[in-house]
Amino acid sequence: MFSKLLHEDDGQRTFALVLESGEEAMAALKEFSARERISAAQLSAIGALSGAVLNYFDWESKKYLPIPVQEQVEVASLTGDVALAPDGKPALHVHAVLGRRDGTALAGHLSEARVRPTLEVVLTEQPAHLRKRYDPESGLALIRPDL
Repeated sequence: MFSKLLHEDDGQRTFALVLESGEEAMAALKEFSARERISAAQLSAIGALSGAVLNYFDWESKKYLPIPVQEQVEVASLTGDVALAPDGKPALHVHAVLGRRDGTALAGHLSEARVRPTLEVVLTEQPAHLRKRYDPESGLALIRPDL
């Protein structure tokens, strides 16, 4: 992964990240966020993947159901955030819309993504920290801006 600081002003930083073929996107983004001590950020990206795993949150079972993607796809949209997990480490919450060869799309929470040939990410850090807190109704750690 290549990264470049594009802008820094008053606690806000904007980075360009370029991932290359073969890299696992979620692992690379987590490693970057930890290394740069990102605690509140938004990210967006475009590119392509050789495969991925999306997830759908099933409300009744309170579990993520995997949607394996085992083909070359275009990243039509990738958006997400970074916030501090209850353990104080950066946590990513990323959604993706992946376009197939025939123009149909798949969408969901992104948990794995193998880059091919590139993934171009813009990550903008905010000066305020975002923290996640356990939500008993959903069973998930959700952002709570009041913390």
